[in-house]
Amino acid sequence: MKSIVYTEAGDPSVLHLTERPLPGVGPGEVRVKVAVSGVNPTDWKARQNPNAAIPPGGQVPNQDGAGTVDRVGDGVTEVRNGDRVWLWDAAWQRADGTAQEYVTLPSAQVVPLPDNASFDAGASLGIPALTAHRALVAHQGAPEQLSPGALQGLTVLVAGGAGAVGHAAIQLAAWAGATVIATVSNAQKAELARRAGAHQIIDYRTENVATALLDRHPDGADIVVEVNLRANLESDLAMLANGGVIAVYSSDDLDAISIPSRASMMKNARLQYILTYLTEPGAKLASVRAVNAAVAAGAMDVGELAGLPIHRYPLERADEAHRASEAGVVGKVLIDVTSAATGRTA
Repeated sequence: MKSIVYTEAGDPSVLHLTERPLPGVGPGEVRVKVAVSGVNPTDWKARQNPNAAIPPGGQVPNQDGAGTVDRVGDGVTEVRNGDRVWLWDAAWQRADGTAQEYVTLPSAQVVPLPDNASFDAGASLGIPALTAHRALVAHQGAPEQLSPGALQGLTVLVAGGAGAVGHAAIQLAAWAGATVIATVSNAQKAELARRAGAHQIIDYRTENVATALLDRHPDGADIVVEVNLRANLESDLAMLANGGVIAVYSSDDLDAISIPSRASMMKNARLQYILTYLTEPGAKLASVRAVNAAVAAGAMDVGELAGLPIHRYPLERADEAHRASEAGVVGKVLIDVTSAATGRTA
């Protein structure tokens, strides 16, 4: 089978197309013919990491994907051959990610894809959607698993509403009944956040975010889904509701941040850091169930009309796909892996 592999850390040029044996299938495992592989920042950050232990024979990148079940191992009852599925955390502590024609995973990481969802949508879930779900349930009044009405009465601010995690957070929060505000940096991104379902858009380059939010929501934001804590902490605390949470899912090289303790105490604030890989297993599966329910309800789509433009590449140009993601292209970067990549989203 065709696979993208890297045997050393570095820039996208270390990614090479190669032939590898078809993976076997053990008890409790499922082999999937991958149609579409999703690219996330975590994928190219792992590839760049000079301290990462690269498995013998190389690493196949990319955590997320969607495709068709090719074979099931003993004891697997959740899916059958031919089922359409989406995949999560494929390359986490494993040599085989989704940038290859077939991948074998534990059955829990192979999720039936609702009939109304394309492979593009399925390959865009995983890291972004599961991260967004954990951010939203970090509030003390939220359940472990979101459902329609679960966030009714709460106000959610999504920082960077045009990004992949921001897009998923807007969709999930709106599906769960919250009032959703998104921050963006320009008119194009404002339109994307609006299409995703945000009820209010704030351009942080031209408006004071805290003032704009409090003007319409005097009690403040109950949940802040934060992509840049260093830049936004002061504003976040100024507009945070009493008992609110700032859920942080991203960092940078300048890792130390000074937390204003008094201002945080005055809001009974909670600061929740999120790394989706390390979510407790029960909570992770709750996120998977909630995301799949939202997809089945038609609440989580991708593509230009849904607020997340698609940028696609064939498997042999996986290096270009990674390069586009690194450059911060607006939208979702996908790799067409096999001819099964049907049901595309415009």
